[in-house]
Amino acid sequence: MRTIFLADAHLKGPAAPGYKKCLEFFAGLHGAGTFPGSERVKGNKIDLIVIAGDFFDFWFERKGRIYPKFQPIVKNIARLKDEGVRICLCEGNHDFFLSDYFTRSLGIEVYPEALELSIDELRVFVSHGDTVDRENRRYLALRRVFRSSFTYRLQRMVPLSLLFAVARASSGLSRGMTVSAQERIVAKMRLFAEEKFREGFDAVILGHSHAEILGQEQNGGEKRTFATLGDWITRYTYLVCENGRFSLEHFGKREE
Repeated sequence: MRTIFLADAHLKGPAAPGYKKCLEFFAGLHGAGTFPGSERVKGNKIDLIVIAGDFFDFWFERKGRIYPKFQPIVKNIARLKDEGVRICLCEGNHDFFLSDYFTRSLGIEVYPEALELSIDELRVFVSHGDTVDRENRRYLALRRVFRSSFTYRLQRMVPLSLLFAVARASSGLSRGMTVSAQERIVAKMRLFAEEKFREGFDAVILGHSHAEILGQEQNGGEKRTFATLGDWITRYTYLVCENGRFSLEHFGKREE
């Protein structure tokens, strides 16, 4: 089984960093099963792709209408599903209320918080990771407001074109995470992963921090894997699990 994990593309449009690379990456992926034309496809075949949040820098949908510049990447995601790839989307702190479109229109799995997977007999926990720091109560409270039914109903009343315009003007703030802030959240994530290992998980995979980390250690004869997925702004990183083994990969040339 071949699984790919990625997060934090913060897609806005063709002018944004990583958009072209992300589109190229998805266009090159194909299902591992049989589908029309599959006999002509070589390489880059996958069984499962997990997007661990903040794939989009903002998300609004209305009666099947989405931000037009997201259409190319969404079409590739839908194509992969049609080719038999299982696709799981974790919501992030930038993209939520995803199920209206991805689940109801495309039949793709959406997880507001986290998901548990069984991959090659490994028990794997995946989440965006923005709720790992339970001491940041201000953020957690704000997060609950943004994801509340009241906010959902309110944004459904605003014209879609206005929502797109506001989102374009206010998005893209996550790129400026300081080194100290990144180190702090990664430290919290390591402690969180230790808790999950004690619960019996073999791997904990998180986004949000924009750090690229793959740590593996033996514990009583069992391997434990902790990974943070980097981003598709400057790093273009993704995690691969194949035959029970994890590797952290880069797509194309990284920006320094």
